[in-house]
Amino acid sequence: MARVVAHLGRPETPQETADRKAEFSRRYRSSKTFRNLMAAMLVTIAVVFVVVAAVPRGEPAPRPEPDVAALAADLQAERGRPVLTPSLGEGWRVNLATTEGVGGTEAWTMVYVRSGESGFLRVAQGFDADEAWVGQVLDGTRSTETTEIDGITWNIYRPSNPSGTGNIDFALATAAGPDYVLVYGDAAPETAALAAASVTTQIEQLREVP
Repeated sequence: MARVVAHLGRPETPQETADRKAEFSRRYRSSKTFRNLMAAMLVTIAVVFVVVAAVPRGEPAPRPEPDVAALAADLQAERGRPVLTPSLGEGWRVNLATTEGVGGTEAWTMVYVRSGESGFLRVAQGFDADEAWVGQVLDGTRSTETTEIDGITWNIYRPSNPSGTGNIDFALATAAGPDYVLVYGDAAPETAALAAASVTTQIEQLREVP
């Protein structure tokens, strides 16, 4: 017997029955799709959370220091003359050691920084350079005084405009045979003197180069 529909007061026609079932199926599929979408979103959020939580935190590992001694040995064999290997003592690390064009002259340059503190110091050996090279590096700054460190006389430079010289506010320079040695940066003069003293023997050897 056909189903009597209350709001119709009569049995459904076959078409009404088919329409009612089709609408029910449509609503069921729609609700199921929405539930599936929400479930997928929750799973995605959970995966992202796990990935983020698994990523290690903390500072990136510091770059390994350049091997100044090994690089200098290779350069010494190539150049046929002593090449500087400075030492600044505990707390200072080498950030860069390379040959580069400095003031139009090729120079073996090492950059030292102090761990956990600001400040830097460069030690450069200008190949086949003279005092004019120092003036180029220091933006025309002239030396007005000298100091003696381990028997070596060094010219002292105090740039009046550090912003024009790459934050360099103190420098030491001396002739070393065919080359010129320049110690410069914004570190304390005492640190520059320590670096200068550490290359005394090599400067003496350079001065003996014919």
